[in-house]
Amino acid sequence: MQLRKAEGVARTVTPAEAASCVLPGMWLEYFGIYNQPDLFDAALAARLPELSDIKLRAAFTMRPRAVLEADPAGERVLFVNLHFSGYDRKLHDAGRCFYLPVNLGEIPDYYRRSIPPVDIVILRARPADQDGWFNFSGGALYYRAIIERARCVIVETCASLPHAHGAGNGVHISEVDLVIAGDNPPVPTAPNPAATAVDEAVARHIAPEIEDGACLQIGIGGMPNAVCALLASGGAKDLGIHTELLPDGLAELYRKGIVTGARKQLDPGKVVYTFAVGSQALYDTIDRNPDLHCLPLDYTNMPHVIMQQKRMVAINSTTQVDLSGQAASESDGLRHISGTGGQAQFVRGAYASEGGKSIICLPSTYDKRGERRSRIVLSLTPGNVVTTTRADMQYVCTEYGIVNLKGKSVPERAKALIGLAHPDFREGLERQAYEARLLPRGFTF
Repeated sequence: MQLRKAEGVARTVTPAEAASCVLPGMWLEYFGIYNQPDLFDAALAARLPELSDIKLRAAFTMRPRAVLEADPAGERVLFVNLHFSGYDRKLHDAGRCFYLPVNLGEIPDYYRRSIPPVDIVILRARPADQDGWFNFSGGALYYRAIIERARCVIVETCASLPHAHGAGNGVHISEVDLVIAGDNPPVPTAPNPAATAVDEAVARHIAPEIEDGACLQIGIGGMPNAVCALLASGGAKDLGIHTELLPDGLAELYRKGIVTGARKQLDPGKVVYTFAVGSQALYDTIDRNPDLHCLPLDYTNMPHVIMQQKRMVAINSTTQVDLSGQAASESDGLRHISGTGGQAQFVRGAYASEGGKSIICLPSTYDKRGERRSRIVLSLTPGNVVTTTRADMQYVCTEYGIVNLKGKSVPERAKALIGLAHPDFREGLERQAYEARLLPRGFTF
């Protein structure tokens, strides 16, 4: 089938007809979250026996991909991923998914000047409106940049996606080559597990750091959502939101009137985000709501934009912190588990904000094969990737307290972080710190 449209008119085709455009050696883009195609994916899987050397790029896969399931040995499809979901992680563990290191806010620029033009992009979006715009729903991310550089653009429509307001959150029919009429399945949701006692303890340390009129960003995880739950029950008011992820916790603050955006310097009165993942209640809150704007990553995530919000508070999770203050948030040794995402950029943007704060939170311990281990360690697990450098680290919080590492020497940091560790590990950490010459003898901090 001919790839490009004729006479400026996008053609409506069957999934099989669209999949027939794929040739060996091509790079395909499946986008991320609920914007990944389903019907095209199934049609491509059916064609896979006759194809080879297919290179597929995507992020945060929320449902199994038929084309990957049809290639269990990974012999026909190379899968490159910009941020892992649980499904992507399992494929990585099997040697079938490979990470592309990114600062999330820079991804549009990667496509514009570093990544060669893509052969085919396949995007699930809402049906075209009366003006010819296919809305991306709650996922603007880096999609515009890919479309600008693509040789062929295919849209698979899905009327069940919520309509999200925001400049740059859509593609016009004049830019589209082929359209697949979708079957409108329910939008994939993500679970919101109940907060643990540790999550709630961490939240109690963080909540007092959030002042009236603060502007919030929170990352993925139970701890940031526990902070939202605590704020929802009383505390700061007139909060703003400028975030990468819009989760259920922030949406609940908006519905309760705690988020007004009245004191924001940029986009006053608006909730700004680049993707939303959570419950159906979250998607219902987004749908055609002019208070919520879904904007591209190179606006939401770039530090020079973030810092323009006064009292910007960025709350993100990590999995391990060493005694000098390095945070490893995306890997377990050589096993990749998620991605850098926007953590590093929001850490820097929030700290540069007037009155801003960056808070990295983590439970003090975890269980591995029935053994309790400390997340505060002398040195990171070999192979672990540093997500937030020790020079960038500001606040660190566990269930045992919160400390500001800015302006602290390595001995002061080590002593402060040992105080955040579980009591069972503090003596051992202190001994290790002396042996490694991180702590000098005969001085108090």
